[in-house]
Amino acid sequence: MTTNRIRLCTLRKDRKGISPAISSVILTSAVVVMLLVTVAFSNNFLNARIAENEFGAVKQFMQTIALQIDDVAWTIGRTQTVRYASRFGLVNFESTALNYTVFVNDSPVVNFSTGTLLFNMPTGKYNMGNGYTERITPSDRSFLQKGTSAPVNHVFVIEKIPMNDGSYIRVVVAPSVRMLNSTITTSNYTKNYYKFYLPILSSGVSPRYSQSVTLVGSKVSVETEGTVNKIKVRVDFPKSGLGFDNDFFKFNKIEEEINVPSGSIMEFYTGEVIVSLGLQV
Repeated sequence: MTTNRIRLCTLRKDRKGISPAISSVILTSAVVVMLLVTVAFSNNFLNARIAENEFGAVKQFMQTIALQIDDVAWTIGRTQTVRYASRFGLVNFESTALNYTVFVNDSPVVNFSTGTLLFNMPTGKYNMGNGYTERITPSDRSFLQKGTSAPVNHVFVIEKIPMNDGSYIRVVVAPSVRMLNSTITTSNYTKNYYKFYLPILSSGVSPRYSQSVTLVGSKVSVETEGTVNKIKVRVDFPKSGLGFDNDFFKFNKIEEEINVPSGSIMEFYTGEVIVSLGLQV
C-alpha cells in the first residue's frame, strides 16, 4: 500500500513534457507552413492584379487597332504595326467570322467575308463571370453606322464559355459598315449617292516573334449600282457552330434596311487589310 502511494505521488509530481528539441521542430514546421500559405496567397493576389491591369491596358490597345484599321484600309501599301505587352493573354485572328450581304431593290448583288481580331485572356487568370459583356465603342450596337465620324469596327468585351477554342474573356475588334449619303445638284438633275465602307480583314503570316499586330493595306474595291430604290445589308455568321454567332457579337439586328430616294446611286467600298501577328518590323 505504501509503495502504491509513493508511485502515485511520483506521477503527480512528474511535470516533464515534450522535450525542447521536439517542440522546436513543431514550432519551426508551423512557421514554415504559415510562410508557404502566405507566399502562395501573395503570389495569387499579385498575379490577379497583374492580369487585371493588363486587361485594362489591352482594351485601350484594341481601340487603337480599330482606329489603325480605318487608317490602313483605304490606302494601298500603307503599313502600321502596333505592339502590346501581356504576361497571360494573346491576340488571335479569326478568319471569315462575319459575312455581309448587300441587297439592292430586294435582290442580292454582292457579299463580303471578313475576319475579326480577338485578345484572349484565360479565365483562369482573369474573369468577370460567364455571360459578361461590355460595349467599348460604339455605344450603338448596330453593325451599320452612319456619318463621317462613324467607326468601321465594333470593339467590345465578352466572356462566353465554353467555346471550342478554350475558356477566355475576350476583347474583340469586329469590322462593321459605315454609311455616308450626299446629294449632287446641277442645273439639269439631282443625284443622291449612298456610300458604304467596310474593311475586309484577311489573315497574313503569324510567326509570333513578338507581341505585335501588323496591318497592311492591300486592295481597295468598289461595287456600284444605279437606279436604286432600296438598300438592305444583312450580316451572317459563318462560324456560328464554333460559338461566333450573334450571341457572341450581339448586334441589335442582323438586317438593316435603308429606304432611299428613287433612282439613287449606291457605292460600296471595301478595303482589304492583311493582318499579321508577331512580325518584327
